[in-house]
Amino acid sequence: MSSPVHRVSLGDTWSRQMNPDIESERCKQSFDVERLTNILDRGAQNTAIRRKVESIICSDPEFSLKDIYFMSQNERYEKAIRHKVHFLMIAQRLGWSNDGPELHYAYRTLAGNMGLTLHSVFQKALGSLGSEEQIAKWGKLCEEFQIITAYAQTELGHGTYLQGLETEATYDAATQEFVMHSPTLTAIKWWPGDLGLTATHALVLAQLICSGARQGMHAFIVPIRSLQDHTPLPGITVGDIGPRMSFEHSDNGFLQLDHVRIPRENMLSRFAEVLPDGTYIRLGTAQSNYLSMVVVRVGLLLEEILPQLQKACVIATRYSVIRRQSRIQPSEPEAKVLDYQTQQQKLFPQLAMAYAFHFRAVTLLEFFQHAYSAILDGDFSLLPELHALSSGLKALVSEYCTEGAEVCRRACGGHGFSKLSGLPSLVTRVTASCTYEGENTVLYLQMARFLVNNHLQAQMSPDTTSTRSPPQSVTYLTAPVLARCPAQQAADFLCPELYTAAWAHMVARLIKDSVHHLQTLTQSGVDRHTAWNQTTVLLVQAAKAHCYYVILQSFIQTLEKLEDEPEIRQVLKRLCDLYALHGMLTNMGDFLHDGFLSGAQADMARAAYLNLLPLIRKDAILLTDAFDFTDHCLYSALGCYDGNAYERLFEWAQRSPINTKGNSAYEKYLRPLLQRAKL
Repeated sequence: MSSPVHRVSLGDTWSRQMNPDIESERCKQSFDVERLTNILDRGAQNTAIRRKVESIICSDPEFSLKDIYFMSQNERYEKAIRHKVHFLMIAQRLGWSNDGPELHYAYRTLAGNMGLTLHSVFQKALGSLGSEEQIAKWGKLCEEFQIITAYAQTELGHGTYLQGLETEATYDAATQEFVMHSPTLTAIKWWPGDLGLTATHALVLAQLICSGARQGMHAFIVPIRSLQDHTPLPGITVGDIGPRMSFEHSDNGFLQLDHVRIPRENMLSRFAEVLPDGTYIRLGTAQSNYLSMVVVRVGLLLEEILPQLQKACVIATRYSVIRRQSRIQPSEPEAKVLDYQTQQQKLFPQLAMAYAFHFRAVTLLEFFQHAYSAILDGDFSLLPELHALSSGLKALVSEYCTEGAEVCRRACGGHGFSKLSGLPSLVTRVTASCTYEGENTVLYLQMARFLVNNHLQAQMSPDTTSTRSPPQSVTYLTAPVLARCPAQQAADFLCPELYTAAWAHMVARLIKDSVHHLQTLTQSGVDRHTAWNQTTVLLVQAAKAHCYYVILQSFIQTLEKLEDEPEIRQVLKRLCDLYALHGMLTNMGDFLHDGFLSGAQADMARAAYLNLLPLIRKDAILLTDAFDFTDHCLYSALGCYDGNAYERLFEWAQRSPINTKGNSAYEKYLRPLLQRAKL
C-alpha cells in the first residue's frame, strides 16, 4: 500500500530525518492511503493535477511563505497580490483555463495567501445574475484582468438581511442612468474584500427604485477607481476598514457612494430588467437575485471553510504522536499524548466531522450543479431546497469547523498558542466564516422555515396535497418513524440502520414540536411574526439537528459505494459511527426526551463510542495523511510531515524580528531604569 509522498522542503537548515515517533505510525497501514486521497480528490486524475500545481508552487521561490507570521498587514497584502499576479503569469504560460481546477489548487497550496479572491466572486455573481450580453462583455474584461472586481453587499448597518440594505439605485429615465447613493452612514458598504485598495469595479447590491416604486435588492456594476491612475472616481469614497482578526492579506474595504451615475445596462438583468422608460420587468422569482449568494456558499464549504478543520486535525494529530507527556504505566517511558483517551476524545470527533462534512459538501455540489443548470434555464423548482441546504449546511459546517479547530488548537497545549503552530491563524480564519455569506443564526432559521413548510405539507390530508414528492432532503418527514430504540447491546449502536433511524426520529420530533409551539402561540392570539420570533430557539435546534442528520446520510451513502473496497470502507465506517454517536451523546437529552432511548441504552451508546477510539487511534495519522496537505500549505512548525516539531519551532522562533533587530526599548527605557537603580 502506498502513502503520500513528502514533496516539500521549507528550507530548514537542520537535518530532515523523520521523527521516529511519527514514522512508527506509518509502518503498518491497514488501508491504502493513496486510494483514500484519490476518493477525497474525486478521482486519481484530480490528485495528479493538484500535485502538479503544488510542485510548481512549492518549487518557485516567488511563492515562498517564509516568515509570513512575522509580517505586517501591508506586507501580507502586498505578498498576496504578488502571489496572484505571479500565478496568473504561470497559468497563461502553461495554458491553464480560467475555469479549470488549477487556481483552486494553487489557493489551497498557498493556504489562502493569494490576493484578488473577490474577483472570482464577482465572476460567479455575473454568471448567475447577468444576461448573456453582460456576461460576454464583463466576463471577458474580468478574465483578461482589464478590470479588477469586488462584491459589495454588506453595509455598516446591514449584512445578512438583504431586504434591509440601504444603498439606493434610483433610475433616471431622462438620462437612462441609475443614480447610486449611500443615503445614510449605515448604508456605507463595509467589509468587502479587495475593495479597500485594489478593485476598479464593484458589484454593488442596492435597493432598486424606478417609476417611484421600490423593487427590492438588485445587483449593479459600479466603476470605483480610474483605470488610468487608480484614484477614486467622482462621488466615490473608498478605503480599508482597518485591522481584523484574520484575513490580514485581504484589503477589506468601505465604499460610500454620493449620487454616482452608471448606465442602465450596468444592472445585472438575467432575472429582472428596467426598460428605458423606467418600466420594471421581473423575469424570474423574487428569490432569483439571491442566487449569487447560494453559488458562493456552496463553493465556500470545500474551498474555504472545511480545509481549516482538516488542517487543524492534521497538525494536532501529528503533534500528538511526537509529544510525550507523563506515563500510563509507571514502568514505561512517557506516553504519546495521542495514546490518552482524553486526547482521542478531543481530536477524533473533529476528524470524523472533517470526513463527514467533506462527503456532504461533495453531495451538495453535485445537487447544486444539477439545480443551477435548471435555474438558469428558467426552472426554479429546486431553488427552495438548494437555498435551504446551502444555508443550513454553511451554518453548521462553519460553526462546527470553528469549534473543532479551536479544540485542536487547545489539544496542542501551550505550543498551540504560538502563531508558528499555524493553529491560531486557522481558528481566526474559520471563525470569520460564521458571519460572512450569511450570519449563521439567520441561515439556520432559513433552513427552519423550509422544514416547517415541508412538515405542514406532509401533515395535510391526501385529498388536499399534491402528488409531488417531498424534496429529497426531507423525505423522512413522510416516512414511518421508529418509536423506540431496539438496541440491546453496545454493538447495536454500530449499525447504521439503527442510528440513522434514531436521528430521523429525533429530528422529526424537534420539527414537530417547533410547529406545535408555533401553532399554539398563533391559536392563542399571537400574530404569526411574533410567534415565529418566540419559537426561534426551538427552530434553530431543529435546523441544526436536521443538518447533522443529512450529513450523516451522505456519509452512509459514501460507505455504500465502497462495498468493493473493504479496507477503506472499514476505516471510514468507524469515523461514520463516531460521527453519529458523538452527535447522539452531545444531544442525549433530545433522544431521552420522549423515551426513544432508555438510560441503559444511553450507556450502551457511550460504550460503543468509547470502544471506537482505540480502533481509530491505530489509523489516525494515516487518516490525516490522506488529506494530502503539503508542508507548504500547512505552514506549521508543529504539523509537518516529518514530525520534527521542536527543531522547527526553535529555528522559526529565532527568525523573529524581535530577535534579529535588537531591543530599542533597552536604550530608551530599560538602560536608564537599570542605571538609576545603581545610583
